[in-house]
Amino acid sequence: MKQYDVVVMGGGISGAMAAIAASRTGAKTLIVESHGFLGGTLTANGVGPMMTFHAGDKQVIQGFTGELIERLKQLGKSPGHIFDTVGFTYSVTPFDAEAMKHELELMVTEAGGEILYHTMLAGVYTEAGRITGIQVCNKSGLSDIHASVFIDATGDGDLSALAGVEYTKGRKSDGATQPMTLKMKMYNVDIPRVKEYIHAHPEDFPLYNGDTSIIEKAPRLSVGGFDSLFRKAKELGEISIPRENILFFETNNPGEVILNTTRIIGYDATDAHSLSQAEMEGRKQCRELELFVRKYIPGFENAVVESTGPSIGVRGSRQIKGIYTLTAEDILKQRLFEDTIAHSGYPIDIHSPDGEGTKHEKLEWGGVYSIPYSCMITASIPNLIVIGRCISASFEAQAAMRTTPTTGAIGHGGGVAAALAALEHKNVQDIDIKHVQSLLKEQGAYLEV
Repeated sequence: MKQYDVVVMGGGISGAMAAIAASRTGAKTLIVESHGFLGGTLTANGVGPMMTFHAGDKQVIQGFTGELIERLKQLGKSPGHIFDTVGFTYSVTPFDAEAMKHELELMVTEAGGEILYHTMLAGVYTEAGRITGIQVCNKSGLSDIHASVFIDATGDGDLSALAGVEYTKGRKSDGATQPMTLKMKMYNVDIPRVKEYIHAHPEDFPLYNGDTSIIEKAPRLSVGGFDSLFRKAKELGEISIPRENILFFETNNPGEVILNTTRIIGYDATDAHSLSQAEMEGRKQCRELELFVRKYIPGFENAVVESTGPSIGVRGSRQIKGIYTLTAEDILKQRLFEDTIAHSGYPIDIHSPDGEGTKHEKLEWGGVYSIPYSCMITASIPNLIVIGRCISASFEAQAAMRTTPTTGAIGHGGGVAAALAALEHKNVQDIDIKHVQSLLKEQGAYLEV
């Protein structure tokens, strides 16, 4: 039976960065993933582009998450960080999803980390409040994995919940979560024709305030709008999606776009039956969307659906109860914590749990907020670190820190902390945060503390 220093449960962007960081810091590390590849929302849910690595002109997410993009750029698989032509945030980072899968594997294995695919969490063993091991299920059956420190990178806080950690779910008033979205990728889109329509109908794109020149400021198109066309289709009963407009992003591959438009409300990502129903509703909405864009949007007439998902995208579910809970006030007031392990400039971005509408609260241009380590650890379990979108945060704060560049930076910090706890035989609550911050800086992370 193998004994690891660090086991990372979940191979999304946060988990992958944690595994890379723990391995490069010297810990014997295993990352466990239910799919046959790493990348999580970016590769398993079809999310793209990554947004945003920046706060104003400053790149505030660097480190291993930034290194991933540099490696993809060298391969011609990403244009890097480009201007956000939606007009919502500072930058977007398109990428080729298949290349990202491979590059993440290389980064983990080159660092000395091990990867176990097609494996799901089945149980957690605890003794005197400490996690002694996890039970997993895969083609080999049920088996146990042991480690000194465990990282919950499941996105839904599955490991934490099974270990008995307290958590909240959804907004405070009624527990409702942000809607899920099944992404749809289409290719053979005539982007110049799409741009012609946008320039000819500025009233259909309220974010531009009449100035559509913004769409020419980047080598890939990102756009939200087509409002009147969407309204018309809804009035005719062709669209049932409870959303107000169309949102899509061109990938690294010209003419290939990801539509972020389905809105799947009222389902629970932590319940297998509910999640199954959500997947089916998502595919129904994607079929409507395919017919809509081909009929209504110039440039999509010959577009072909390449994929949906493959699985549904979840914005939020469980939030663990950590030593500290990040709040909207922390973000909007740009509070700097002594135990900061990551920064971000992405705003509060709440997709309504009730239907149409998206609520935003932005910092002033270039504003930066901090993510403290105390949001990633509990008071009760001495060898558990939680990373990704399920850290301890209020509903509103989570709507800001949930995006992939930020969760990548959180994972980097969590991986370093886990390695130090394991190698120094300390509880995760007792490690020297200054040492963590020092190592993060040495590893290229942006950290102002």
